[in-house]
Amino acid sequence: MSAAEGPLVVGVDSSTQSTKVLVVDAATGRVVASGHAPHTVSGGAGRESDPRQWWDALRAALHSCGEAAHEAAAVSVAGQQHGLVTLDGRGEPVRPALLWNDVRSAPQARRLVAELGGATAWSERTGSVPGASFTVTKWAWLAENEPEAARSTAAVRLPHDYLTGRLTGEGTTDRGDASGTGWWASATETYDEDVLGRVGLDPALLPRLVRPGEVAGTVRDVHDLPFSKGTLVAPGTGDNAAAALGLGLRPGTPVLSLGTSGTVYAVSVHRPADPSGTVAGFADARGDWLPLACTLNCTLAVDRIAALLGRDREAVEPGGAVTLLPYLDGERTPNLPDASGLLHGLRHDTTAGQLLQAAYDGAVHSLLGALDRVLDQDADRTTPLLLIGGGARGTAWQQTVRRLSGRPVQVPEARELVALGAAAQAAALLTGEDPAAVARRWRTADGPVLAAVERDDTTLARISGVLSDAAPLLERGTRNH
Repeated sequence: MSAAEGPLVVGVDSSTQSTKVLVVDAATGRVVASGHAPHTVSGGAGRESDPRQWWDALRAALHSCGEAAHEAAAVSVAGQQHGLVTLDGRGEPVRPALLWNDVRSAPQARRLVAELGGATAWSERTGSVPGASFTVTKWAWLAENEPEAARSTAAVRLPHDYLTGRLTGEGTTDRGDASGTGWWASATETYDEDVLGRVGLDPALLPRLVRPGEVAGTVRDVHDLPFSKGTLVAPGTGDNAAAALGLGLRPGTPVLSLGTSGTVYAVSVHRPADPSGTVAGFADARGDWLPLACTLNCTLAVDRIAALLGRDREAVEPGGAVTLLPYLDGERTPNLPDASGLLHGLRHDTTAGQLLQAAYDGAVHSLLGALDRVLDQDADRTTPLLLIGGGARGTAWQQTVRRLSGRPVQVPEARELVALGAAAQAAALLTGEDPAAVARRWRTADGPVLAAVERDDTTLARISGVLSDAAPLLERGTRNH
């Protein structure tokens, strides 16, 4: 390992499918070591993972970084949002974690919205209208369906909280991830005891909120980790807030992230509240806000369609008038948790490549439909759309986003932006800087800009029409079948 110009920091991205670790030179942003280890997610009706897998994956990924991890002065953990981690009195999981894309709590979400004043009241109270992804609905589902597990729970955590707690021995969270629970009041930035009372969750079970720039703790000297004793631990945050840090986002710059889930978001100085429920009024990890819309079906759904067709994911063909809504896991945007995939307009001359292109179109349509709601009214609509995530370097994804958005598209060359954002947060503990300013100094958003092309309004209108006409079928989905 060549000599670093500044202290080393560690950024962790504990995502749905794997854990990634970067050891970064805080002075330059250069990645000096990296590691990776996979997780498993259950299939069937739910989406669950054993949190102990995340810890084992973190340990494995850190050890693969070698001596660089031992030299790190600070670490920060970013994690998948919304997941419900229930721990017993010994800190062991009561049951596997309910993940963000587990939609079994859709009935509880509908009931909670109705019982606590409706969508407008929820958006004003928490910044968001909770759907089946939100942690509060998952706790309500657990209390109703597995009451013994709920009674055995001594601590409730989010995925990043769990890993940070294993590092420090302290129960902490941050405003960015807490804002996705449904029990954090965005106006006061405190836990909402009325919401907690409604679902029977004792506030004492929740972690302490650590403010931006504070130290969450230090690494305990009680487990096999390649950290020096006393290594500082940053508050950590949710994966989208970490990616925003990793890009050094300024207010008004739109981001479209193509991963297991698809997201669109932008930093705002205004506290968001969207009563339609399309936009989640999340907090960011700095002190501003991160209005965000999320779809459940993105790269994995399109890859599944490609596999069914026996085609490479890039083997798309233009033309045709087929519409494919790839809602394979239910959908969050639009709010159709019971939906399944829908195909309309199939003809004798429809090709497999056109079907695959239709899957891309259906996935991107959902994201772009939410973009105007995410951006502030005075945002510059000619600003390049930052395209990130696992799909961002795919030609078919890039061209679909260009064609359906009509905007210039910039693809940052930096990879692993969630882990880089966590690293920037760790570096900020050492330098006293704004973590977004750290990332800008590292020039993480630099990359080629693809020029705008004329927007394909015909395809957008066709997809919107099919979605509207099929709404009753999609809402009914596969329930009771």
